[in-house]
Amino acid sequence: MSAARPLTTLRTLAAIAALPLLLTACGYGADSTDGGKQAEVAADAKKLSVDEVKIGYFPNLTHATALVGVQEGLFQKELGGTTIKPSTFNAGPSEIEALNSGSIDIGWIGPSPAINGYTKAAGKNLRIISGSASGGVKLVVNPEKIKSLKDVKGKKIATPQLGNTQDVALLNWISEQGWKVDAESGKGDVSVVRTDNKITPDAYKSGSIDGAWVPEPTASKLVAEGGKVLLDEADLWPDKKFVITNIIVRQDFLKEHPDVVEAVLRGSVKTNEWINANPDKAKASANKALEELSGKALPAEVIDPAWKSITFLDDPLAATLDSEAEHAVKAGLLEEPDLKGIYDLTPLNKVLKADGKDEVDDAGLGVK
Repeated sequence: MSAARPLTTLRTLAAIAALPLLLTACGYGADSTDGGKQAEVAADAKKLSVDEVKIGYFPNLTHATALVGVQEGLFQKELGGTTIKPSTFNAGPSEIEALNSGSIDIGWIGPSPAINGYTKAAGKNLRIISGSASGGVKLVVNPEKIKSLKDVKGKKIATPQLGNTQDVALLNWISEQGWKVDAESGKGDVSVVRTDNKITPDAYKSGSIDGAWVPEPTASKLVAEGGKVLLDEADLWPDKKFVITNIIVRQDFLKEHPDVVEAVLRGSVKTNEWINANPDKAKASANKALEELSGKALPAEVIDPAWKSITFLDDPLAATLDSEAEHAVKAGLLEEPDLKGIYDLTPLNKVLKADGKDEVDDAGLGVK
């Protein structure tokens, strides 16, 4: 994207202040909790440059790299005597706030909160250091009311929150159909109804919405209630890949403890490798972690299709993050940001190269 224009319009400032603009892809609220699983550290294990690394992530399938990596001890193995302390979050702004305050050092997060956190801090706090997941977003509709894409016009379609990643994606898709919707009110040729993912299935069952553009596992929960997948967002992207989860780090932590950052990235790369080599075991591990965190595992009818739609990978798919930011600008929810410097993929590429894997690209948005 081109160089920044300052976020000076009243509309943009109001949106940022009132919304929390550009929320996470799959957030359900604003609370954070202890990750609930403290890894065992061998007595003779050698510590890195810090005693403890604090990581944050969501209790969600799109953050399964973190869920599985902690559950299986794959991060701790790379960290040696440095303890990993996990915390879970339910919304992007609370995780960004925790990163800004130093409550966490490294986090798994969606593209929109990463963009928002970077621009609001004028590029001075976070960096994206890796990808983690792609996909896992679908338009699910009531098949009795909507039989084709053209039938979406005039219907009520839910998204998780105004300005969140799926909200922007739906608004962009609507625009590409030649239809008009006021982004802030959600009124127009399609009624965009901002609905918390926790209550979207109930809203669907009650008939108050006709469908939803939502992440997993909400999409599969709607299918379990009789909904039909009308569109998989992956089909709208080149190679059917788009970023849904990134790994971010505090810039000062990256500077002061590069060995720890590299260890966490090694853990992430090895976890993704293990997930892709052992999909059924990894799915069970992720579900066990979700059960420990929430008290309830996902039923097979939900987790099985949801898991299949998510791709776990190290590539941050930087060009798609840039496109998502452009979609938000096009929708009128964001003044064009300067994202130059949002990525620092040097540590990841070092890890990938040492592991004999291909290096990844920052699409021209890396540190200078």
